[in-house]
Amino acid sequence: MTATELNPFLAGNYAPVTDEATVVDLETHGRIPGHLVGRYLRTGPNPMGEVGPNHHWFTGDGMVHGIELAGGRARWYRNRWVRTDAVAAALGEEAVGGPRQPMYDSSNTNVVGFAGRILSLTEGCYPYELSPELDTRRRLDVGGPLPHGLTAHPKVDPVTGELHAFSYWWDAPELIYHVLDPTGRLTTTEPIRLPAPVSMHDFAITRDHVLFFDQPAVFDLGAVERIGFPYSWQPDNGARVGVLPRGGGAADICWYETEICYSFHPMNAYDDGETIVVDVPAQASVYTTGQVGGADESPRLERWRIEPATGKVRSEVVDDTAQEFCRVNEARLGSAHRYGYTVALGADLPYEDSRVFKHDFAEGRREVHDFGAGHHPGEVIFVADPDRGEREDGGWLMGLVHHDETATTSLCILDAEDVAGDPVATVHVPRRIPYGFHGNWVPGA
Repeated sequence: MTATELNPFLAGNYAPVTDEATVVDLETHGRIPGHLVGRYLRTGPNPMGEVGPNHHWFTGDGMVHGIELAGGRARWYRNRWVRTDAVAAALGEEAVGGPRQPMYDSSNTNVVGFAGRILSLTEGCYPYELSPELDTRRRLDVGGPLPHGLTAHPKVDPVTGELHAFSYWWDAPELIYHVLDPTGRLTTTEPIRLPAPVSMHDFAITRDHVLFFDQPAVFDLGAVERIGFPYSWQPDNGARVGVLPRGGGAADICWYETEICYSFHPMNAYDDGETIVVDVPAQASVYTTGQVGGADESPRLERWRIEPATGKVRSEVVDDTAQEFCRVNEARLGSAHRYGYTVALGADLPYEDSRVFKHDFAEGRREVHDFGAGHHPGEVIFVADPDRGEREDGGWLMGLVHHDETATTSLCILDAEDVAGDPVATVHVPRRIPYGFHGNWVPGA
């Protein structure tokens, strides 16, 4: 059997595309709001060349896809591989400049705008800076050493403009917390020791605290042969959440035990009097097989209340439907939020479902947009409408939807105040965009 027949992440719309393209003046149904001037960007793994059946989805070469909107039109679609050294060599190009990567060279997990730059990110690596047209410029030096690279999920504080980030590693110090000022220069580097080297994919901030999730996905080089990824599920390591006062050091962090679980992407966190609230998609295990899903129980949305006075973390189930890729209005990041957005997950593979969820935490209800059978959404992001800025959900949800029948993709724009309603606009890309990970809206002409 071929690698494609043995590995579901090399088949269907998980399979990589083999070329880079530019398509202009995309067909659109509906009306693109005039305030949407900028680029929707999303990245994901797109391996070059042949890979074996043990290939793990998380390790493919990074490819960024972008759609530029302006003047009520979709001006272009582009897809470009991020020019890591290996990709540049495979394409016969010179390597880009910048600091040497700590251990491995990858850039396939997230793409964000910060300090006037577009950054392509994967944890454990220096960021790559991209041009507005998605060409790779360089690996980015942030003004100080990043001995373990940077997280793929930094948080831009909407109040201070600072970027909060971290890195984790398989050697001491296992965790390093970083802060960059609004110009993109490194101002804080705080090493934190952990009992074991773990996979810590994401974190959360509040106005007063930083939250780290120490969960039992433990570094295990031997797991590469079994599942193609160097982590294994070791529940005896325990699970806990660390609370670091903003501005504090490693000695100030307090750890609180939780039920054994794993959370890839916490939605948001905030201070609520004497407690700290964080919403998380929690699943019972991860990295037990070579797939993401399948034997690993699907995540359900939970609300955790951390009580420093009692040392307890109390959890309640918000929604037990399988879901992930949590987002909020970024203006609420670190503050109390009423609304949150997720994508329903399939039973065996992530993108088998057809639904996007809007959670109203004030009223305890869920709204659903169902794209219908054969239409599969990825992560949706919130983009604020300046004419509705006084309302937390005054804006649009934006994300890619794959269509099985035509093997094409659309950028769908929903009104966040009417998630169940018809799309405001649908931009049709006459190509297949493989399923990927994360993206963001980068405003600007």
